[in-house]
Amino acid sequence: MGLALLVVIWLITFVSTYFFIAKTWWLPHGASTSAAFIDGQFTLTFILMGIVFVAAQLALGYLVWKFRDRPEAAPVEYSHGNTRLEVIWTTLTAILFIGLNLMGSRVWANERFAPASPGAVQVEVTGMQFAWYFRYPGPDGKYGPTSAKLMDASAGSEAAIGLDTGDPSAKDDVVAGVMYVPVGRQVDLTLRAVDVIHSFFVPSFRFKQDAVPGLAIHMHFTPTEIGDYEMACAELCGLGHYKMHGMVKVVSQQDFDSWLAAREAEKQ
Repeated sequence: MGLALLVVIWLITFVSTYFFIAKTWWLPHGASTSAAFIDGQFTLTFILMGIVFVAAQLALGYLVWKFRDRPEAAPVEYSHGNTRLEVIWTTLTAILFIGLNLMGSRVWANERFAPASPGAVQVEVTGMQFAWYFRYPGPDGKYGPTSAKLMDASAGSEAAIGLDTGDPSAKDDVVAGVMYVPVGRQVDLTLRAVDVIHSFFVPSFRFKQDAVPGLAIHMHFTPTEIGDYEMACAELCGLGHYKMHGMVKVVSQQDFDSWLAAREAEKQ
């Protein structure tokens, strides 16, 4: 039985390790300026954790076999443990986890706490059960006011977010159900939620940020490749959570300007 357990433990260890080494299920292609760093740390974390995991499972399998039940085995001795080994193990674990956290904190904090660069494209993201809406401030660079009393999801995208169309600053606001951004240009997001907590997640851009009712949460990113990228709500937000997804279209600056101009012309 001890040999059988050793084989099973080691087999599970090697098979699961293979899938990570072969990257059978892995991250989608990165398409933002922070993706390379995040992917690098992600890989480093898996390597370090993988070494610990494999070593621990090999030792577990060996000990299961070594101390298997045998007629000639020596009597079992009770042990209170080894305080020195516990202190060493806990210290090394703390250094590893805190070190990895500090490595990634710079990029994470920069996207959320550092101000966006001048000239960044402004996009307001509003999440509600169960849809996303994206608002652009238009030529005046200012968002028009919104009100919960004006919200009506059945009356179009502007009414869905409660835009006060009677206010002059709202006349040029563009509200869309698909997010368009220009490639190579920083995007300054303002995240809002209408009803419950949602989470704006774009795997290819390597960011995920909760949208919380009552808060305007800022973060920014820079897309690096033209293409269509899937986005989703990564927070369980209700029965329709499964269908709360959408697309982020990264286009050239010329195509972005043309798209925005066309949307503004429709409001005339």
